Amino acid sequence: MKKTLLVSLLITQIIFSQKRPKLVVGIVVDQMRMEYLYRFQNDFSNDGFKRIMNNGFTFHNAHYNYMPTYTAPGHASIYTGTTPSVHGIVSNEWYSRTNEKERYCTDDEAVTTLGDGTKQEGAMSPKNLLATTITDELRMATNFQGKVIGISIKDRGAILPAGHFANWAFWYSKTGNFISSSFYGDKLPEWVTSFNAKKKYLDYINQGWNLYKPLETYNESDPDDSPYEGKLYGVDKPVFPYDLKSMYQKNDAGVLRNTPFGNSLLADFAKEAIEKENLGKDEVTDFLAISFSSTDYVGHVLGARSMELQDTYLRLDDTLADLLKYLDEKVGKNNYLLFLTADHACAENSMFLKNKKYNVTNIDYKEVSKSLKKFSTDTFGEDFVNNYSSFNVFLNKKKIKEKGLVYQDVEQAFKNYLMTREHVQRVYNEDEILHACNNDFYLNMIANGYDVTQNGELVLLDKPGYMQYMATGTSHGSPYAYDTHAPLLFYGWNIPKGESHTKKYITQIAPTLAQKINITFPNGTKCEVLDELFKK
Repeated sequence: MKKTLLVSLLITQIIFSQKRPKLVVGIVVDQMRMEYLYRFQNDFSNDGFKRIMNNGFTFHNAHYNYMPTYTAPGHASIYTGTTPSVHGIVSNEWYSRTNEKERYCTDDEAVTTLGDGTKQEGAMSPKNLLATTITDELRMATNFQGKVIGISIKDRGAILPAGHFANWAFWYSKTGNFISSSFYGDKLPEWVTSFNAKKKYLDYINQGWNLYKPLETYNESDPDDSPYEGKLYGVDKPVFPYDLKSMYQKNDAGVLRNTPFGNSLLADFAKEAIEKENLGKDEVTDFLAISFSSTDYVGHVLGARSMELQDTYLRLDDTLADLLKYLDEKVGKNNYLLFLTADHACAENSMFLKNKKYNVTNIDYKEVSKSLKKFSTDTFGEDFVNNYSSFNVFLNKKKIKEKGLVYQDVEQAFKNYLMTREHVQRVYNEDEILHACNNDFYLNMIANGYDVTQNGELVLLDKPGYMQYMATGTSHGSPYAYDTHAPLLFYGWNIPKGESHTKKYITQIAPTLAQKINITFPNGTKCEVLDELFKK
């Protein structure tokens, strides 16, 4: 007994004396609510989510601290440790006030596609990201010897976490292949080309999508044919089983994104990356950033209470269990540090809430845009609205001046009109946002997501429960808890067991990692860390 205790103490001492783990694995589950870990817990195995929670550290009350809560800002904020007002990724795509045109978060016309994908799919890079990432700082701290690789079904889920100095970022093409861009190299690594040649996506498509577990397992979800569910690729009814082969034949390999098998294929690719890139094989720390995107696609179309979503998470649980087992074998149980979070959560379907007698509804953002233009024309005789998107109103100051009108009067008229809309809680102008005070919690959230060179002259805040989306499925973007509350789990190397219910912010992940592995903070972060992870 004494010998066993002594050996255990020595092992613990060695683990805690290591300056860095061999591998850091960052996992982002797109559109995951913390609540899913509670609702589906009885149906999870002991080897996936539960293993991480039971043997690592769980932050039950972690939130995003800005608006809008979308995918690109979420990934950028996790890895930079700061908000869109600093890192510049203010949405997935947005109308740039300075350039007066639409831009996509990772667009880069200077680069080209690597691999079998369309020209547009691969013309991507992190050039629009203004701050450094924790992965950038790791590359510099190891004199560029530590490898950094980002992978995802979505381009933005791979590129933004991988940062500016990554060895590679890979994302999924509608051709069924993982592709990259010339930003990272001249041609795809041979192992990626070989992986693509196996066409593993067809194995998943050909098997179709049926319930993973017995029907009675899904008692935490709505009935299979629910009025709040959208229809995948035009099926007659949103019910199991789904004939993915037929969908594929009528469309392309992109159909895999909208099924749990997009996550499965990504995990297959992750294991191949670990093996072929020798991640975690030496004493120089590597970083693998994984973003599981299919949860977001399924959630948007079918909603937070669909059987399809529950099935996606039950399958993801087993996918995680398999990945953890693989990491144990290839890297070593005590040699990797893993964290798991989400880029945002999501709202309840507004029509679902309305039918339960909550006085809310869904709002068509296109209708909001049309109404703003009509108001402008009816009031001023001209359309002064350049764009409405991501809750931002972009006004044409040049036209207003040419019309001989006082800009402040026009702006106030738009604010007054918006406040007559049923769904609008508040409307803020640029001056109010830039001079936000602590007395207005939601204004501060908007200020944290606001870049004066890119955002609009006005930003509106919807009332709680309203959703600017279609009547089925779900969406996100607001500063309310249902969109900001994300899981935050740490596991592995030098991570104590425990849990916390104190409110934390997702922007604390990157600086915490910097302190844990003794490297420089990302350059835009406030350097606020999760103290609980430093208690031995």
